[in-house]
Amino acid sequence: MQVTETLNEGLKREIKIVVPKEDMVSQLDEKLETLKGQVKLNGFRQGKVPKSHLQQMYGKSAMAEIVNDYVSKRTGEILQEREERAAQQPEINMTEDEKEADEILAGKKDFEFSMVYEVIPEINVPELEKLKLTRPVAEVSDKEVDEQIEKIGDNMKPYEEKKGKAADGDRVIMNYLGKIDGEPFDGGADNDAQLVIGSGQFIPGFEDQLKGKKAGDETVVKVKFPDEYGAAHLAGKDAEFDVTVHKVEKPGKLVIDDEFATKLGMESVDKLKEAVRGQIEGQYSSFTRAKLKREILDTLDKKTKMELPEKMVEQEFNNIWTQMNSELERAGKTFKDEGTTEAKAKKEYQTLAERRVRLGLVLAEIGEKADVQVTDDEMQAAVYQQIQQYPGQEEQVLNYFKENPDAVAGLRAPLYEDKVIDFIVDKAEVKDKKVSKEELMKEDEDEA
Repeated sequence: MQVTETLNEGLKREIKIVVPKEDMVSQLDEKLETLKGQVKLNGFRQGKVPKSHLQQMYGKSAMAEIVNDYVSKRTGEILQEREERAAQQPEINMTEDEKEADEILAGKKDFEFSMVYEVIPEINVPELEKLKLTRPVAEVSDKEVDEQIEKIGDNMKPYEEKKGKAADGDRVIMNYLGKIDGEPFDGGADNDAQLVIGSGQFIPGFEDQLKGKKAGDETVVKVKFPDEYGAAHLAGKDAEFDVTVHKVEKPGKLVIDDEFATKLGMESVDKLKEAVRGQIEGQYSSFTRAKLKREILDTLDKKTKMELPEKMVEQEFNNIWTQMNSELERAGKTFKDEGTTEAKAKKEYQTLAERRVRLGLVLAEIGEKADVQVTDDEMQAAVYQQIQQYPGQEEQVLNYFKENPDAVAGLRAPLYEDKVIDFIVDKAEVKDKKVSKEELMKEDEDEA
């Protein structure tokens, strides 16, 4: 077998492989000899089938197996021998001429194929111990805990009948019937519906038109469904609701005490506050981690320069571009609606694709050198977490993951990335910085 490098340009490689027909025939003979002792054919004793007969019956399929073995096995071996890592699965090219292919399978012509690929570039990872990172941390105040408990108790707040007109915070008990162009629509009617004015539960403008109404009043509420409303047949439509107010109630005082805590399944109000504080701290912790991760990625992106495999960048760009166009289509929007043009958007997403590929290679390099591993238990937990999101469909979801290795790999990638990030945090110099809740929760403008 002859292996010849025909292209070595930047990260691009092309290797030509020629397997002499004599080698192919020799391997075919070995296969046929093995078959001779296994095949049972009418008219022949086992092990006595003539080679010519075997070749006539199985020669072409056996030679096809030999061809596949060369393509599947030798590509990996060649990369190992050359001490190269392919950025993606090598592209295999071989003859598409039917006559030439038949000659190869008949052992009359050398088998030639080529593998085209890009290599992983040399990655100079910065010294992690010298990375200086800032971890934003927000403290949970007693006021935030109390406010959160009050929000939890909103649905448990007592109401008492009010004789006057409805105002912000009051609860209105009513019947309503919604119409578009004078015709009632599905889902637009209810009896004894409860609505707290100012809660924002109904279509924008609906609650405001109930202010000043009292028990026994009948009114017509005119609103317009938002353009992005979930039900497509209602989105952007003008509607009228015939409303009859049955009762107006004013909120009573919510007493936060042990009795209130017990109704929520807690032993005491102190235990309730402790649980709520822990919940808020968990939320803040996730924001802190996201901010720190973003800083790590930004730092690595600035400190790491390399030539990027074009095919990897192209694939990542296509993924981003497809997703972005799908989102625009679902929202019924254009590039102009988003304040940009297609050309500008492509340039921005090209930059984003390059960043993602660069960071992916850097994190993979760090993880490989640190021998970061995702355990079977961690993978099982990730799959189980996905299954829990689809109650009643657990078996179907589990079978989906069993039958789709790529889906499982999709779960592994973020787990692996998080473990590499944890490794970097352990190695780097990290200083905590106290920030406000608003600063911590402020979203970054650019996507990582």
